Amino acid sequence: MRNNGWLRRMPKRLWAVLAALLLFTFLSNDFGLVDLQKTAIVLAAGIDRSEEGFSVTAQIAVPKGSDRTTGGTSSVELTGTGGTVADCFSAIYAQTGWLPKLVFCDLLLLGEDAARAGAFGALDYFLRDEYAPDSCTLAVCEGSASALLRTASAVDDASSLALETLFSDAAKKAGRIRTTTLREFCITSYGASACGYMPYVRITDPGRQSADGAAGGGNAGGKGGKQADAAKEAVFDASQTALFSHGKMTGLATAQETFAMSLVYDRVYGGSLAAGGATLTVLKNDGGVSFPRDPAPAVQFSVKLSLALADRSAPAPPTSLAAGTVPPETVDAAKAEVTAHLAALWARCVQADCDLFLFRRTLFRHDRALYAQWKDRPLEDLPAYFTIEAESLR
Repeated sequence: MRNNGWLRRMPKRLWAVLAALLLFTFLSNDFGLVDLQKTAIVLAAGIDRSEEGFSVTAQIAVPKGSDRTTGGTSSVELTGTGGTVADCFSAIYAQTGWLPKLVFCDLLLLGEDAARAGAFGALDYFLRDEYAPDSCTLAVCEGSASALLRTASAVDDASSLALETLFSDAAKKAGRIRTTTLREFCITSYGASACGYMPYVRITDPGRQSADGAAGGGNAGGKGGKQADAAKEAVFDASQTALFSHGKMTGLATAQETFAMSLVYDRVYGGSLAAGGATLTVLKNDGGVSFPRDPAPAVQFSVKLSLALADRSAPAPPTSLAAGTVPPETVDAAKAEVTAHLAALWARCVQADCDLFLFRRTLFRHDRALYAQWKDRPLEDLPAYFTIEAESLR
């Protein structure tokens, strides 16, 4: 207390002067920080392969223009090319004076050519950048990522925001979309199974031009491509799933196979299943995959479903509408449908050499000797078994 006595003896006027000096110091200097007026807030980045190496299109948030109603977020797309992704961002900075900031980047979109050539050639920069969040969503698109980002969306002002809506929790709970983050993709790709997946985005407008044919731009292309396509707004679809092995896209799962994957891994609520001339709603599911090792390794899929009748292709009498039960033959058809989708998904993984269900990682963790025997063997040597149970909820 004696050492702090001089503080109490200081006049209040001196305290006020010190406070004013501190306030003036903080408000009159940027301390070497980047000027906000020269900073580009990147909402999404699209990476394509080019003759020079890579082409990166950054979708940047800008004040809303007058072409739409007031409010919301508008965007501009800037493109840079170079030997590496870092060179591409440097080109955008050099040609526009805007420094791309990745702190708020929630989506990394790979063109199909870039995904098939090797995803980590495009993603390595974002793993090294300390400001790029590893929680950002990864996706692959049909054709060019730059063309898709420049496509005007019918759902939102920016295509990246429309895709974020597409990847919502509601869509994932319905089992129609499988999403992954940069962190999750790296964990499985650099693990013993060396596999991964991403949602595969397509433009579903039936009257559209292909994504490859959309108008583009220069190395720092501004808004020309987007304005050319503005009259033709598109709707996106991500019900398919791209499969990866050792960092490269090697296969593409259908929408039905994606739904089967969700039944195994997720808790699906409200998802629809077509079977036996009826549309069924999945109200509850319990799925899993195991790898019995006695007498020989195998993969065992198990799914339990609680179903409700949503609609039928043929009219039903009022008595059946009041009961609301799923007929036994429709339940059997649903079990057969799920079995067929899971078998097709497993065949797709075998063909793509994608250890999607982490068989090798399971062996690596629990039986190193058996892992040494199976780490280089093809998945087609692994027999698959399916146990599907279903019941009417009412």
